[in-house]
Amino acid sequence: MNESKDFNQDFSLSKEALERVRILLKDEEGSYFRISVLGGGCSGFQYDFSFDKKPKDDDMIFKEGGIDYLIDKVSIDFLRGSTLEYVSELAGSYFKIENPNATANCGCGTSFSI
Repeated sequence: MNESKDFNQDFSLSKEALERVRILLKDEEGSYFRISVLGGGCSGFQYDFSFDKKPKDDDMIFKEGGIDYLIDKVSIDFLRGSTLEYVSELAGSYFKIENPNATANCGCGTSFSI
């Protein structure tokens, strides 16, 4: 596992996302918030958000705003330069990744292509 020293160039969280992750981690005591890219989804790749008790060998640990979160080395290649947003609308609330590397996104916002 590696600590990211310059996380702002690799990945960042918006103020709203940071606050929401902080709230979620209170219920997942001792866990890390994990952001990853998986194969699949209607556009080829999909974003995944989960919790892990400990980092894996290929994880990078990002420290931002008093929280630690994980992104594995394969996923960071797809996410470099991206920002995790937390959107709250009348229809519901959800995480959304603003990804400058994506050439197309699906309508649901959870999958993308490069």
